Amino acid sequence: MASHTGNARKGSNYPTMNAQRPRRTLIVLIGIGALLTTAAFAPKGRLFEVTKHLEIFISVFEGVHTFYVEEPEPGTLMRVGIDAMLESLDPYTVYYPESRIEDLRFMSTGEYGGIGTMVNQIDGRTTIIEVHEGYPAHAAGIVAGDVVVAVDGKSLTDGMSTEEVSSFLKGQSGTTAEIQIERPGREELLNFEVERAQVRVDAVPYSGLLNDSTGYIYLSKFTRGSAQEVQEALVSLRDSLEIKQLVLDLRGNGGGLLRESISIVNLFVPKGEDVVYTRGKDPARDKTYACLNEPLAEDLPLIVLINEGSASASEIVSGSLQDLDRAVVLGTESFGKGLVQQTKDMAFNTRLKVTISKYYTPSGRCIQRLDYGGHRDETGHAQQRADSLVSKFTTRGGRPVTDGRGVLPDLPIDLPYMSAFVDALYVEDLIFKYAVQWGAAHDSIGPAVEFQLADQDMAEFADFLDAQEFVFESMTKEMADALGKLAEEEGVDALVAKELEALRSGLDQDNATYLGLHKDEVQLAIEEEIVLHHHHAHGVLAFSLEHDPLIEWALKVFGPQADALLAGPGASAE
Repeated sequence: MASHTGNARKGSNYPTMNAQRPRRTLIVLIGIGALLTTAAFAPKGRLFEVTKHLEIFISVFEGVHTFYVEEPEPGTLMRVGIDAMLESLDPYTVYYPESRIEDLRFMSTGEYGGIGTMVNQIDGRTTIIEVHEGYPAHAAGIVAGDVVVAVDGKSLTDGMSTEEVSSFLKGQSGTTAEIQIERPGREELLNFEVERAQVRVDAVPYSGLLNDSTGYIYLSKFTRGSAQEVQEALVSLRDSLEIKQLVLDLRGNGGGLLRESISIVNLFVPKGEDVVYTRGKDPARDKTYACLNEPLAEDLPLIVLINEGSASASEIVSGSLQDLDRAVVLGTESFGKGLVQQTKDMAFNTRLKVTISKYYTPSGRCIQRLDYGGHRDETGHAQQRADSLVSKFTTRGGRPVTDGRGVLPDLPIDLPYMSAFVDALYVEDLIFKYAVQWGAAHDSIGPAVEFQLADQDMAEFADFLDAQEFVFESMTKEMADALGKLAEEEGVDALVAKELEALRSGLDQDNATYLGLHKDEVQLAIEEEIVLHHHHAHGVLAFSLEHDPLIEWALKVFGPQADALLAGPGASAE
């Protein structure tokens, strides 16, 4: 089975048994009997505890079926029991019923049978939020903003989950989906007959030049074949465009297959170099993973970009290259997932993705942030490892690194955070809605990297927000209101009434005022959304790079500063 370093847990659809109780109970007991057989292979010291609690579970399960006033559905009981059991472990140990095996395959391969769209619930309606270029939906003329009304004659009711809708749109390659669409600005419904195909979402949606000598590769996930995609992009940049240095962007990459991460590291470090090792409950299963091939770019200056969304396999790549002093890591502190999962076959064509080990980078550190086996807070959430338990390690050249906190960048860079105003616009889907409205009035936008909204467009966006009855409630205003209530409770409200009223008045502004404060940020957000709708993933990445402050930093760091960072303490960038 493939090892995974990088997912959310959903309820299962355990098969419903409609036979009489003795038959249903027999099936349940057969399944649990298999668990008892498995328990026989547990360490002898724990065998009694395992079998004891499995027998308790069987007796409670049977007791509920025998005595409960209603007729319980065994699949529902089992689903709740399994979900609760796994909830006490970590969020990466997940049970997949037969109905969700396709989801597990997609996470490993990046492939699925469907029409090539992403959908989401907006205002309770199933809305196409992205169309994958070159796949059936794109060829048929379906666009972002289209609302799916029905699939194959089945009406999609308001509030239907995204998972349910996706199950209608997905299907075996070659089958046909009849899709009824409501398009903003059109009165009549549109009907599309779309033949499903095998859809593969590229792991490398964009690569290219940042300047005459600097290559750039964005890796979005670690699915099967992602290392090959990185290799092909690297060879093209090196041989055709003759790059002299490279930026590998892992921001927002939540991870995936362990071996893909090792193969990517191997592109930059020598054959035989240890990349990562794993340690679990059974020492016989501990492994050390080394580079198996000669590198393609052993001496190419390299910068790796990470952020808080870079997890697991992304942290293996960035952490290992950092430990080996092979790359400068820039960005913000990564997620901190140092756990490895494997998928195991379970009864009745179900699967269990289970955490089997922790991984350690070449310096010996494990970057796992949360302690799932330790003390939890009052809400049951795992806690970050205490500072006193964080250990220091050194890279090959003697640079200090730490465990238990994700991968820390080599050069701390103070990047601007998204403003609360823009965050609120995203939460309310107003950026997306305006991009759809704008796109309905414009057939094309020209080259992606050259696109720019006019001042008139931004004025129209202010009117759009008013028409949507959007009111921005800042956290500062909420705290002012809370402070006013506290002052009233303490009987000092008369002393601060004027000051609080002035503060509330200053914060109680119209949308045009807040747009004025955050114009550049709002405009860039809208432009990115419009470019995505017209030029898809490749185009929006090319556009975003032109406005990315971390890219500007990376280009400045290459050269003497990068050499000094990799040389360690006391080195000079002169």
